[in-house]
Amino acid sequence: MSNQDVPLLEVKNLKKYFSSKSGLFKKKRYLHAVDDISFTLNKGETLGLVGESGCGKSTTGYSLVRLFDITGGEIYFKGNEIGNIEEKEMKKYRPKIQMIFQDPFSSLNPRMTVSDIVSEPLFIHRTMTTAEINKRVKDLLSLVGLSSYHADRFPHEFSGGQRQRIGIARALALNPDLIVCDEPISALDVSIQAQIVNLLQDLQKELGLSYIFIAHDLSMVKYISDRICVMYLGKIMEIADASDLYNNPQHPYTKALLSAVPEINIDKEKLKNRIILEGSVPTPIDPLPGCRFASRCPFVMDICKKKTPELISVGEGHQTACFLYK
Repeated sequence: MSNQDVPLLEVKNLKKYFSSKSGLFKKKRYLHAVDDISFTLNKGETLGLVGESGCGKSTTGYSLVRLFDITGGEIYFKGNEIGNIEEKEMKKYRPKIQMIFQDPFSSLNPRMTVSDIVSEPLFIHRTMTTAEINKRVKDLLSLVGLSSYHADRFPHEFSGGQRQRIGIARALALNPDLIVCDEPISALDVSIQAQIVNLLQDLQKELGLSYIFIAHDLSMVKYISDRICVMYLGKIMEIADASDLYNNPQHPYTKALLSAVPEINIDKEKLKNRIILEGSVPTPIDPLPGCRFASRCPFVMDICKKKTPELISVGEGHQTACFLYK
């Protein structure tokens, strides 16, 4: 396989478990935050990760940039395995894999100026002289829609949207190939969300970036993503091209999620068949065998409670994990 055929990012059977032992005589148990998921990301592509809170989206993102050590599986970046290497070796990959965090205030050090925040990665990796770094900071601020005089200000002097632009500038400092966007618009006003998403798209076209875009807003994910991965309790339920997923959802969970997206047109909203999920959400701590969605699925079968479904193809580039399609 040539280098051009190798995906920018390839995730194989990724697992991330958290220990939940409490008490002296209690047995150690494990919360299966991310449980055996696989996907790929090509250069210049945006993959959206969606699902309810607690489904493992952010944990997946943190694992990809190695802020969490993974429990199992493999992560390949440009064909090189980075999921199980030591931190010292991982340092050479960090400039090319960056992250934009959810909260644009707590992710910025309140005691540092914008210049210090944006330039910190450059000083850590020592890629430029001080003069070159100062110029780079001004260029980055201009690139994200801020002015050079903002460099000497502190985070509390900015609005939420401006703070997120600072976070984006910091993520761009080392010329990354991949940026993991962990719900970068969820803490912002609706009017500002569109501005940030448009900025991310413009930067992607200009710099050839690839994104993992994690969000709750399904309509916004459709707008920015090339492909979408639907997660539920640490598992991938469905993955497909954005338009195909929205126009032809296959998994019962995906259908329920999309039915909850409000329509701008009142007449269409009235005609929409909203799917109300019943049943209880199972615990991700030492989960029982079977499909994670079985307790809430209106089409549950006996096999769903005994065996975990694997992703199968239901169309070109469209996969779903459901026994309805066996």
